[in-house]
Amino acid sequence: MTPGNNGASTPEDDDPFGYLYADGQANGAQPPSGGYGYPNSVNRVRAVGTRQYGQQPQNAQTAPYGQVPQQGTYSQPNAHYAAPETLPGGATTAQQQVPGGGGRGGRGPNHKGLLIGAIAVVAAVVIGIGVAMMGGDKDKDDASDKTGTTPTQSEESKPSPSASKAGAAKQDLPKTDAKALRLSPGMTTASDFKGAKADGGVYVTGFNQVGAKVTWTVDGIEKAGSYRLNVHYGVPGTDADATVVVNGKANTQPLDMRNFGNTPKGDWEQGWKSTWAIVNLTKGTNTIELACNEGNKCDAVLDQISLAPPKG
Repeated sequence: MTPGNNGASTPEDDDPFGYLYADGQANGAQPPSGGYGYPNSVNRVRAVGTRQYGQQPQNAQTAPYGQVPQQGTYSQPNAHYAAPETLPGGATTAQQQVPGGGGRGGRGPNHKGLLIGAIAVVAAVVIGIGVAMMGGDKDKDDASDKTGTTPTQSEESKPSPSASKAGAAKQDLPKTDAKALRLSPGMTTASDFKGAKADGGVYVTGFNQVGAKVTWTVDGIEKAGSYRLNVHYGVPGTDADATVVVNGKANTQPLDMRNFGNTPKGDWEQGWKSTWAIVNLTKGTNTIELACNEGNKCDAVLDQISLAPPKG
């Protein structure tokens, strides 16, 4: 190709702004009115829907660059094509949601199932709290009802174990004094000196001889067992003792009637003392004897005799 004018509409001369330059004006360039500005320039404006994409029309013909194609080219509409908006019902502009949701495999997360599960958990928690609160209120109501009501007849009549023990400990056991004792021959009662606790200050005298004895018949023993035999006696500043016989059986240990406190010898009024011994009794009636046997020192007077539970 040699330098020179090769004609109009060559690619290098296809300048939409050629009319602005002197050489363009010399070649006949005009301001654009639908083309590039040169005579016979290609009008590339297309109406909507007049061009098919992806394939070439059957009657299309190729033309040199810059020239207008002949009849049947891209500038004419295809008789078999219709714009979507010209179809009955118009074009579908909104995106249709695929049934089953998006996501992989055509299905998305099951939000409805998760929501139902969460509601079930919350409902279970609320029900559990309500049941717990109702149970607590019921316990309080039961406690208040028991506090405000009076015990039934069966509750009142049934003694507790502690009450039974207390009743046994407070049981009035028999006691006697000089006037109620049965005396052996040679013994008598007197009230010559003061200090005796028996009614009228009476005491038993004449006990200071072998074979002398006083007998007490005890009635109403409710339970067999060991008891404490209390004896109030008087000595003239000297020690004494005696033999205890229960239901015909003598105790191995003598009844100790010593001069506790070492009162002056011969002083009967200051010689009043108390002593005790353990005796085993049967239920019902028992016979208790205080005897002056061989080996006993019996220079004493006797005032009162009583029974009591043994001390722990």
